[in-house]
Amino acid sequence: MTSKGMPISSLELNRAILARQMLLERSNTPVHHALEWFIGLQAQAPQAPYYSLWTRLEGFVPDNLSTLISNRLAVRIALMRSTLHLVSANDCLLLRPWVQPAQERALKGSFGKRLAAVDLNVLASEGRKLVEEQPLTFSEIGKLLAPYWPDSDPEALAAAVRTYVPLVQVPPRGLWGESGQAIHTSAEVWMEQPMLEQPDVEQLVLRYLGAYGPASVKDMQAWSGLTRLKDYFEKLRPGLVIFRDELGNELFDLPDAPRPDPGNMPPVRFLGEFDPMLLGIADRARVMNLNYGKRIFTANGILRSTILLNGYIEGLWSIERDTGLAALHIDPFRPLTKEEQLDLIQEGQKLLEFAVPGATHEIRFLK
Repeated sequence: MTSKGMPISSLELNRAILARQMLLERSNTPVHHALEWFIGLQAQAPQAPYYSLWTRLEGFVPDNLSTLISNRLAVRIALMRSTLHLVSANDCLLLRPWVQPAQERALKGSFGKRLAAVDLNVLASEGRKLVEEQPLTFSEIGKLLAPYWPDSDPEALAAAVRTYVPLVQVPPRGLWGESGQAIHTSAEVWMEQPMLEQPDVEQLVLRYLGAYGPASVKDMQAWSGLTRLKDYFEKLRPGLVIFRDELGNELFDLPDAPRPDPGNMPPVRFLGEFDPMLLGIADRARVMNLNYGKRIFTANGILRSTILLNGYIEGLWSIERDTGLAALHIDPFRPLTKEEQLDLIQEGQKLLEFAVPGATHEIRFLK
């Protein structure tokens, strides 16, 4: 190995991340362990984590995850990139203090001018009292605080509380097949544990590389929403393996992490909204043609459900429900071979049985 790192092809990188993402074959990993392996799953869409786990775990059923949420072993909370994630309770306590700088930066960018006259420490204290007395929606938080800061709009006040108080969403929000408003209380009250004061960032880097490597510093910064992570990679460099991709970018990895033979043919997979494979790296070229980006990532921040063919994103999918009928719509980005169509039908039937059991199922190709 030279100081420049060993060369690694784009196909090798593709197969490596598929292996780390449990997309070459389904895993028997318990749900709780899978949540921690991925360091949480993005969860703006309440059911998104269920689809992410279904396509990765052998025999996964929704109750496997709903039970963790109901028992307070997994929580929904704003974390990486100030977006909603579903994480284990332990990772909540670890990650929330770590991403605090990004939370504050996002608040300043969106609401800084509207909070200029507000003492944020006092606001956070008052907001914490409210949500710890009774779980509240963001709208309720803002309205209850507005009389104390009449010159600031309620939305900004609620956003500040979310930034300076670690707010978790309380069930039934996030449970499979159930609905409910997003109401919030503090993580410390909900889990009856304090936040960690000094997260072990080097350990987080190692965990990240396990699930998303080989990866660059830029990859982890894009995933986390944080900056200045290079020093942690440098401290760990002696114990890592170093690669160079086809563009000359330096990539880090764990020495014993799987990097499969690129000749292995990946199976067809249906990825849900906000899938971790697409959100975990900055360089998405290793899993998709970047020309498809505008079809996958919408202007209002939605990451759509996609199909994986030969290890790459090659289309979209959605389920349309009608009385007693569930139709899986498959919208490929290119013409499909007969074999690919048959593989999608076979896996799509499993998806419908998972998502809408008991209904009449249809699979429709839109092209």
